[in-house]
Amino acid sequence: MPQKTKHTPMMQQYFEIKAQYPDAFLFYRLGDFYEMFYEDAEKVSQLLELTLTSRNKNAEDPIPMCGVPHHSAANYIDILVEKGYKVAICEQVEDPKTTKGMVKREVVQLVTPGTALGKQESDAKQNNFLTAIVYDDETKNYGFSYTDLSTGEISVATLSDDETVQNECSALRTKEIVIGSDLPEDLLSWFEAQSIVQSKQKIGDVEAEFSYLMEKVSDSLAKQSIQTLLSYLSDTQKRQLSHLQQAQVYEPSHFLKMDYYSKYNLELTQSIRSKDKKGTLLWLLDETQTAMGGRLLKQWIDRPLLKLSEIKERQEMVESLTQAYFERMDLKDYLRHVYDLERLAGRVAFGTVNGRDLLQLKQSLEQIPMIQSIIQGLDSGQFGTLLEKLTPMDDLVGVIRESINEEAPLSITEGNVIKDGYNDELDTYRDAMKNGKQWLAEMEAKERQATGIKTLKIKFNRVFGYFIEVTKSNIQDVPADRYERKQTLANAERYITPELKEMETLILESQEKSQDLEYRLFLEVRETVKESIGRLQSLAKSVATLDILQGFADISETYQYVRPEMTTNQSVIQIENGRHPVVEKVLGSQEYVPNSIEMDKDTMILLITGPNMSGKSTYMRQLALTVIMAQIGCFVPAESAVIPIFDQIFTRIGASDDLISGQSTFMVEMMEANQALRYATPNSLILFDELGRGTATYDGMALAQAIIEYIHEYVGAKTLFSTHYHEITTLEDELKGVSNRHVGAVEENGEVVFLHKMMEGPADKSYGIHVAKLAGLPENLLHRASDLLENFESQAVHTTDVTEIVVEKENKQVDDVGQLSLFGEETSESSEVVNEIKNLNLLGVTPLEALNILSELQKKVQ
Repeated sequence: MPQKTKHTPMMQQYFEIKAQYPDAFLFYRLGDFYEMFYEDAEKVSQLLELTLTSRNKNAEDPIPMCGVPHHSAANYIDILVEKGYKVAICEQVEDPKTTKGMVKREVVQLVTPGTALGKQESDAKQNNFLTAIVYDDETKNYGFSYTDLSTGEISVATLSDDETVQNECSALRTKEIVIGSDLPEDLLSWFEAQSIVQSKQKIGDVEAEFSYLMEKVSDSLAKQSIQTLLSYLSDTQKRQLSHLQQAQVYEPSHFLKMDYYSKYNLELTQSIRSKDKKGTLLWLLDETQTAMGGRLLKQWIDRPLLKLSEIKERQEMVESLTQAYFERMDLKDYLRHVYDLERLAGRVAFGTVNGRDLLQLKQSLEQIPMIQSIIQGLDSGQFGTLLEKLTPMDDLVGVIRESINEEAPLSITEGNVIKDGYNDELDTYRDAMKNGKQWLAEMEAKERQATGIKTLKIKFNRVFGYFIEVTKSNIQDVPADRYERKQTLANAERYITPELKEMETLILESQEKSQDLEYRLFLEVRETVKESIGRLQSLAKSVATLDILQGFADISETYQYVRPEMTTNQSVIQIENGRHPVVEKVLGSQEYVPNSIEMDKDTMILLITGPNMSGKSTYMRQLALTVIMAQIGCFVPAESAVIPIFDQIFTRIGASDDLISGQSTFMVEMMEANQALRYATPNSLILFDELGRGTATYDGMALAQAIIEYIHEYVGAKTLFSTHYHEITTLEDELKGVSNRHVGAVEENGEVVFLHKMMEGPADKSYGIHVAKLAGLPENLLHRASDLLENFESQAVHTTDVTEIVVEKENKQVDDVGQLSLFGEETSESSEVVNEIKNLNLLGVTPLEALNILSELQKKVQ
């Protein structure tokens, strides 16, 4: 960037401010525009598709420049922030009319991906979390805190490893990390790979007004993370943050744990294919009527409960609501009229609330007495805690009802925000303006009659005030003794009279004083509302919780879900005719084939075989989603269900490459499997789908069997393990806790029909070619595959027979010199063949390679 000394005082001011915000685009206020210069202008013009111009065009080195109108800047800022950039908003902080020389400018707010306030309808049910992290190199622990600036909620935890930090960031979908100390390079690289913006912030002392936010936090590392978070908010937002709530300490281990891979595989809140909400568990369960309910529901899904008492408390309320259809319909209707209380409270604290926002707040609060009445009518103890916090705020409703005009405009500085009759002084000014306008209308009629000029008009504009306008053709009729010329136009002349001038002064003073007074009155109302922010936030949580529960009741009734019996006895899972809730919603209950899942104390692992497309993955996901639904307090898709409370769910379902870090599908498979094998407990649930397919057949088969054995001997978790390796179904006879299941299929006239029904025992064949036929592969290709399969299977049998002969004779040691004769005759060739067989690495070759080796061995002994 060019040296400051070469530029005007204004550009020098620009450089000084820009130097304070090197990692942000500086929106520099000039009149009615925000301007950008140099690199900022060049990049922003591309990102926003703006015209790039230049300042001092005739100079040797013109300055690249682009700008946006200040009244529409918010939309442009939102676009830039959504793309991962920061925007520093620089305003004039002095009145140009009263300032000599350069007008003082300052950055009044730094908007970042983690501090952007979602204002669009699509953002209403989504949190935007800003996360702060500090690291202790000695203990290797992390202080981890996060907030949604729009709602004021703050949560904090002490985390023990990189993986937990990554899981938390993934669950929060955090867009920005505030780093308060040096972090391990691997973690920083992970943030970069996830396109998370990293912002540095020194850990400073928290201002006295924020000290109460940390009252519940005792851990020093957790406190440091909150200090980092609050310091960053204070430095970037430069405004009151009175809506921030006390930090809530949480422990990930207090909730059902699911790592990033498991949440991704199960499509809890984001579809793998479309990356949006449709087709997910959140999509199914979201029957919430409020934005706050929608946001809280996602948090529930991310953090299912572990305490039986808390789960039962939710179940009781859901059951009560399912049994009260008409009351529930009324409740839903009232909830529809409740706006986002959390974000309205945030706007009050920020000072960005307007008259219409307060009217929305009033309308929302007017619903609370009716909602409270419905719950009181239902309650027989189930809603006790919730009902205590569901308190009407009639005092606040009264203040807004008395003060705010029902037709209030968006602007709070141009009048018509405050109701008539609210303030006597304001009414006086309004009367003066109203009478003045009536007086002007009467004066216009009088002057037309006195002058005979029928086209004479009394007009107003902001530059010249009030004036009498006469067309040029009527100038000769203007009374020169009373009319004083004010302005000449091409087709008319404008005049003023002493009488009009006096009334102009009265009207304009009344208008100006009226607007100033209205603004002050509005601020007084806003301050009154601000005093109730804490009550509003508490009420909002209760309404959001009730909203989720009515949604659960609605879904449970619609899809005929049942209340599961939750137990801490991990030995039994009994789900009768369970369904995959999302698939059922898509297909319809008539087409969906239900399946039971039964695992008693003697069954630890279900080994599931069957063809692709038959429903193995759906069956496994069905169990996981049913468990999650049960542990968030919802009813479940089944005829009956007994479900233990699981502490963790691990999944490996579907194939995916991690292209960012250059990891293959097989490597991702092994990493996900490793997570389960390392961290699962006897209280965990493991779902492994087709492990080992990404490597050679024997490699994969060996790994699959070894993993099953390891889970059986060392982990003890309830496990569903699907596989194409029919050979390992013999484990049912070898391991006490393994039981075979298969997906039924019927073959008729060469055609296969999948029954999508889970049955006991192993599958008898894989039906791979039949699946290929369903996929539409060419007919001649399918015939060739069938011939090859028959050939491979027959030769594989022969290979097995020969190997058994060799092994048997070797074990008996029938040859005195240590050489074996395969066909009853000792030769040097047979000795060579035996040695080759001994040295073969059968687990390292494919079936086709094994056949080729066998063919070569056969030639040697013929």
